[in-house]
Order: sequence, then structure tokens, then C-alpha cells
Amino acid sequence: MAGGFGGTGAGGGGVFGPARGRRNCIFLYLPGSPTGGRTLRRGRGSGFAPGARVGYEGGTGSPTRAAHGMTPEELLTRLLYRDGSMLILDKPAGIAVHAGPGGGAALEPLFEGLRFGLPRPPALAHRLDRDTSGCLVLGRSPRALRRLARLFSEGRVEKTYWAVVEGAPAKPSGRIELPLAKRSSRAGGWRMAVDREAGKAAVTTYRTLGRAGGLSWLELRPKTGRTHQIRVHCAALGCPVLGDPVYGSGGGAGAPPLHLHSRAIRVPLYPDKPPVCATAEPPGHMREALLACGWKPG
Repeated sequence: MAGGFGGTGAGGGGVFGPARGRRNCIFLYLPGSPTGGRTLRRGRGSGFAPGARVGYEGGTGSPTRAAHGMTPEELLTRLLYRDGSMLILDKPAGIAVHAGPGGGAALEPLFEGLRFGLPRPPALAHRLDRDTSGCLVLGRSPRALRRLARLFSEGRVEKTYWAVVEGAPAKPSGRIELPLAKRSSRAGGWRMAVDREAGKAAVTTYRTLGRAGGLSWLELRPKTGRTHQIRVHCAALGCPVLGDPVYGSGGGAGAPPLHLHSRAIRVPLYPDKPPVCATAEPPGHMREALLACGWKPG
């Protein structure tokens, strides 16, 4: 089919084609669907791109749901940036990026639908916690992944997080330098802890953007990439992230979800070009607290 729209889904059940009379749309033919398929919009704001391959269960017309009801086409709507080497997604909260030792829902099984014509699916260039939302970088080839890994390990990728925290830091802005180490116990599992003797260096800068009702809205920039770094550093400031079940008061019945969001990322992937920048809107569960603290959407 013209325009790069042709192709079958990863599961062999769906075929893309132009949508008649619908600009910036394609039609996905679904075997066994009562309507024959569905029209999907692409273009600005949609994250959908021609040539995408979406997996469907053959003969049923039902999207393959690999992560808490999220379908491959829904993941496509969360695409923030795409080029030949890299994708940046707006990761939803509540979904792990990859399955843990015990299995469970994860985003990785959906990456098959993000090939955009390449012979292999993209892979994770870094990680976000299951309950953290926002900018997530994927590499589209082994070479790109090696370059991205080097940039992340050298601290050259600039990451900006938003958090709503309980209370307020003693100073409205500052720099946290507290080394972190992993602690494990049979009874309580594992967690990260400040360890000035044996911990690995961990540095985070922060500034307060707003306050309301015993909560603060912080902008945080981790200079290192330790596990749970922002969550442990906020707790060490005396203002744990709202909804944090490990380092704060979250986790009980009726507790809010974790209020931590990867707001923006800046990746200097190409030496002769400006850095690639992406910004992700905060998730729905954070909006009420952010608005109360002075956030103005748009």
C-alpha cells in the first residue's frame, strides 16, 4: 500500500491501510471484527505513525492486552518523539517497564508494536519505577542503545522530575548529596537506604515550585541514576513523595498513588545536532495536587 501504511500486525491478525475520506488517519482491518476494523488517527498529538505494527489476537479482533488493559495502539498514542535511533514514550504510572522475577504486567511485550519498519523492536535505554510516569527512552538498534547507555552512564542526559511531597524542605532549593546502598531482609524485602560509608554517590538538585495544604510541588534533577534516588532523597529531606509506600506514608487502604513524574528529558544523542528534548504532561492522579500548588496547565 502507498505511503508506507501496509503491513501486518505482530500477531499476524491486523492489516493497515489508508482510511477513506479521513485525513491523517489509517484503517486497521481486523479479522473477525463485526465492523471489519477501526479507524486510528495519526499526526500531531496522537503519537501514531505510518508503518506501525500492532499485535492482535488472530481471528478475534481483540487487541492483545499485555499491561493492565493497555493495548499496542494505546501505547502508540503515548509516543512523544521518534527518529531512526530513538523513541521517547510517556510511560503510564502503575505499569512496570519489564517483568520482574515473579512475572506480571509490563511494557516490554508491547514494544513489538513500535518497530516502525525496523527488523527488531526497540529496547529500554534506562528504567523508570513501576509507579513513576513520564519520559522513557528506547533505543532502536544495538548501536543506538550503546550510545544511549554511554550518555546515561556519563550523566549527560538531563532529566527533570516533578514530585508532590508531604510537607516542605527546610530550604526552598538545594542540592542533596547522600550516597545510597541497597538493603535486603527476608521479612521486609529490599529497599534503598542512605549509607555514607559504603553507599554509591547520589546527587539530586531541587527547587520548590509551589505549596498548598501541607504539600509541596518540587522540581528535581538527578545528577546520578541510582535506584529510587529521588524517593530516598526526598524522604531524607523530611518530605517524602506523596503516596510512596516504601519511603513515605503511602501504601495503606485509600492511599494515593505515587506522585512522581518524569517531566522532561534532554538527550544529546547526535554530536552535530541540538539535543533531543521531550516533555510529558503529568498524569491524571497528580493534577489535583499540582493545581492546588499553583501549576497552570499549558
